[in-house]
Amino acid sequence: MTHEIDLATWPRREIYDFFTGMHDPMYMVTFTVDVTGLYQYAKKQRLSFYYAMVYLCTQAVNETENFRYTVREGRVYLLDGRSPSFTDMKQGSDLFHIVTMPCEGSLEDFCQVAGERSRKQKCFIRSELESDGLIFFSCLPWLRLTALSNERDPNPEDTNPRISWGKFEEREGRLELGLSVEVNHRFVDGIHVGQFAAALERRIRELGT
Repeated sequence: MTHEIDLATWPRREIYDFFTGMHDPMYMVTFTVDVTGLYQYAKKQRLSFYYAMVYLCTQAVNETENFRYTVREGRVYLLDGRSPSFTDMKQGSDLFHIVTMPCEGSLEDFCQVAGERSRKQKCFIRSELESDGLIFFSCLPWLRLTALSNERDPNPEDTNPRISWGKFEEREGRLELGLSVEVNHRFVDGIHVGQFAAALERRIRELGT
């Protein structure tokens, strides 16, 4: 479901109009996340660290209101929630495909369903599932990530967040992960990226409680 925003009374209208005039209002921020708790939890529960990160990031996005705005034919809407669309690779292959699915149930439920869907999917992408209500995820587990850009057609109405990460590294007994977030400045400012990061870090900490 969506809720249409009344632009005439919307406090963000002036900022929205300013960045609407730009050819490409997307920008990227990369920061470090302590994923020690998630790694330990996933290992103990025998879960995919990757699927678990997709789940927790999706929850953190949906907790952060400004990540849920979208534009349709010049009209602004607030989505009830976004769903993940993530790259994945089958064992023994160097080719990837894109899995799109709801973020439902518990962390354990999501990881199980994500693995099943990925194994069963025969095509590169199910185009009929693509929409402005998705979060695009990718991972480069072979590299320490310090920055990452995403391919896209220049489109000011592109509001799908892009979230990517590299391999985690041990530092002083903790595991740290470089996380890249790409968003549309028409709706998302630095403070909102900070809110997303805080929500993600809190959800990781709560796994140990």
